[in-house]
Amino acid sequence: MGSIPTSVWVGKIFYGTDVREHGSGNAGATNTIRVLGLLPGIFVFIVDVLKGYFAVRLLYLTDFYIPQTGMFINFQLILGVAALVGHIFPIFAQFRGGKGVAVLSGVVFALQPYATLIVFGIWVISLLITRYVSLSSMIAGFSFPLVLIFVYRTTNPSLIIFAFTLAILMLFTHQKNIERLLSGEESKFHLRKKDKHKSPPR
Repeated sequence: MGSIPTSVWVGKIFYGTDVREHGSGNAGATNTIRVLGLLPGIFVFIVDVLKGYFAVRLLYLTDFYIPQTGMFINFQLILGVAALVGHIFPIFAQFRGGKGVAVLSGVVFALQPYATLIVFGIWVISLLITRYVSLSSMIAGFSFPLVLIFVYRTTNPSLIIFAFTLAILMLFTHQKNIERLLSGEESKFHLRKKDKHKSPPR
């Protein structure tokens, strides 16, 4: 499920373009908006979020574990990580995937929906202030474990470790973005429709 390369398939099937060959080179929703336009980018984002969400929710189809127990949460985390790894290294797209922000959003929403909404609010505020999607994503990623610990008083060690691991992972998957931010070369995000008469960049 995680390996479904949404942006790659949408770009190749409907636009004859591999989004990984243009823009930032990332197979994610933000680069899809940059290369193909707003509507395909929104579609890619929604599908990628659902990939992470339904991967975690698969456990509810079984009778092996009691919901909200430590073992149940651990199994959910394993399923979420599997979807994330599949997205970053998709077997259906030469192992060249996205950074996993949308998939992670679906995973954490399935695990902690209210905490995720707070983090999403932090992401939106950061984006409005900085106009950098990458920086906003990293800020949101680091806010997630803090929200769990200080707002919702989460004590499950596996969930806390998972949250901090995600925050660190955001740094690794955004290395190129960090370099561009430091050098002042990172592109700012602007909402604008793709000209339907203009072909995607080749």
